Amino acid sequence: MRQSRSGPKTDTSQGRAAASDRRSVGLREVARVAGVSTATVSRAMNNPEIVSADLRARIDAAVQQLGWVPDGAARALSTRRSQTIGAVFPALSIGEFARATHAIQSELARLGYTLLLACSEYDPAQELSQVRKFVERGVDGLILVGQAHHPDTERLLHQRKIPYVNTFVYDRSQPGTCVGPDNHRALQMMTDHLADLGHVRFAAIAQSTLNNDRAGARLEGMRHALALRGLAARPQHVLIGKWTIGEGRALFRKLMQTDPRPTAIICGNAHLTVGAVLEALAMGLRLPDDVSIVGYDDIEVMSHLPVPVTTVRVPGDRIGATAARLLVSRLENKPFSEPLEAEAEIVIRSSSGPPPKDS
Repeated sequence: MRQSRSGPKTDTSQGRAAASDRRSVGLREVARVAGVSTATVSRAMNNPEIVSADLRARIDAAVQQLGWVPDGAARALSTRRSQTIGAVFPALSIGEFARATHAIQSELARLGYTLLLACSEYDPAQELSQVRKFVERGVDGLILVGQAHHPDTERLLHQRKIPYVNTFVYDRSQPGTCVGPDNHRALQMMTDHLADLGHVRFAAIAQSTLNNDRAGARLEGMRHALALRGLAARPQHVLIGKWTIGEGRALFRKLMQTDPRPTAIICGNAHLTVGAVLEALAMGLRLPDDVSIVGYDDIEVMSHLPVPVTTVRVPGDRIGATAARLLVSRLENKPFSEPLEAEAEIVIRSSSGPPPKDS
């Protein structure tokens, strides 16, 4: 007798049946097991606060027993809401962006929404592409960073009537659209701090202003503060980088090769600041006796470096949570009266001091 060369047949009918059973579980089955109406189940899912604790417990038990998951697509069709919010950040590892993301997710979860997240890498075309994908997936609203977006991004959101909030920037001329600090004023405050210590030779290791209006505002804030005192940074003392520690080190070493050397260096973000401090210490320089280095963003490492760093502190967690509440209030047509300017503050530590006496 000829044996079959094929392996043993696998009966998949049970698996298909189980999958079919899972798909067949719906609102009616949950209502039947819980002994309530489908309307009560719907209310418990969408507005649990108006359903008694006893009914919620019975419905929750039925949901657990049946393994039911509400059909988000069907609910979105009926309510025209997906209960999802998209957020596009230029980066997730820089400064306060990570802290803000956690705060947004936590606040949205509390309010009954889900966060979808994307990273644009400071590329407006990539941000536009991600926004389009989020719109295709039916997000209710969007959280963006800054005000410098691809023209088609704002056009698309206006056409589709999708509300959005710009974060990490504050614009008094457009109330209700931005949550964040006044970047110009923050760096003006930091520059004033250094000038009050007696510095006149300033330098900047600035983050690239390409597609980054916040970085541009910070650089202008420094220049404005200096101009009010009749000072200016020499062209060779303003170096532009991106956001890495390695760039901070390389640009700091380049500054120290100029003549005359600057006595105060303002860095545009936390990573550039860390790089500058590490390179200064590697070169045998004393902070702040030989040179003062200050930064922007008070991430944890700033206070744990061998020389703790003076920096601008931006409340990223507050920015994220406020932006989430603002957007949800607009979606749900509720009033919103919280302040939208998240004021930056100067945190003074050991890396800044008066200029060298021979300068």
